[in-house]
Amino acid sequence: MQKDFWEGKRVFITGHTGFKGSWLAFILQSFGAKVTGYSLEPPTNPNLFSLIKLNKYIHSARGDIRNLTVLRKILNQHQPEIIFHLAAQPLVLEGYKNPPLTYETNVMGTVNLFESIRNCDSVRSVVNVTTDKVYHNNEWTYAYRETDLLDGIDPYSNSKSCSELITNCYIRSFFSDRPIAVSTMRAGNVIGGGDFAEFRIIPDCIRAAFRNVPIEVRNPNSVRPYQHVLEPLFAYLTVAQAQYEDASFAGNYNVGPDESDCVTTGELADIFCNAWGNGLKWKTQAIEQPREANFLKLDCSKFKAKFNWTPRWTVREAVDKTIDWTKIYRVKGSLIGCMINQIEEYLER
Repeated sequence: MQKDFWEGKRVFITGHTGFKGSWLAFILQSFGAKVTGYSLEPPTNPNLFSLIKLNKYIHSARGDIRNLTVLRKILNQHQPEIIFHLAAQPLVLEGYKNPPLTYETNVMGTVNLFESIRNCDSVRSVVNVTTDKVYHNNEWTYAYRETDLLDGIDPYSNSKSCSELITNCYIRSFFSDRPIAVSTMRAGNVIGGGDFAEFRIIPDCIRAAFRNVPIEVRNPNSVRPYQHVLEPLFAYLTVAQAQYEDASFAGNYNVGPDESDCVTTGELADIFCNAWGNGLKWKTQAIEQPREANFLKLDCSKFKAKFNWTPRWTVREAVDKTIDWTKIYRVKGSLIGCMINQIEEYLER
């Protein structure tokens, strides 16, 4: 990934008001890209998008990914060269609560985006961001490869499996004779400063730490590929640039930490408690939970080999960076300065 490549590039991000979308939009505008975002209002209050006043630096359009007419209009107005699709209903528990909304957003939202791209000749490179949960989970100790069966078990995971299939269909049916390259990126669980979502372990840890009460952990024995948010974001940028210049780089890619950083949720809570200090503790949440996968790892050898890539930060460093951002937020310090420093430190690695 080369910063200079992005100077002046017209980039379109769906879901730019979310946690990952805000980080991505911030990175791209700092590299000189002309960024347009398309999204609903920020999903939480507070939220990263508003805290760093991102609307001052990019063109921020409000719209629902389920609205094909509006999405197509905005896309045609801005004629992007590169698209990152992050708009989604991103939570497993919310998927159980509201399956129709989850499928409408994650399935038909993907259809609507590719329908809009089909009628926009400027697009050269597309990255559809899905999840590590797209695979049929056998609860085994092996890491999943890109060739494994797509069959998420819960509504959220299953809807993302469908998004992958839709992407492959549009590539074969409509884009094979066009100068456009499309990839899907399957990332593990991300952590980092500015995530205020419910039902996520690190935001739950932070809320408990602020209130000085024990952290309640849903599934302390579940294994997840936790990584700092900059890891997958720079992977997305790497693929988007590479396939823009050479379509042979397009494909399906896993992005996650090394196996040594695939930890249980309880171990992650321990890491957070030790880093936060002040005697912070955690306990198991004493209510029955909907079914979630207990064991999940990604085999990232394909991405590592093709792009000479390795993760930059361990899970402990990722937690430390998240706490650094959080403590600056707590004292109303410079969040933008913190983010710039973390981005520069990441790139220097």
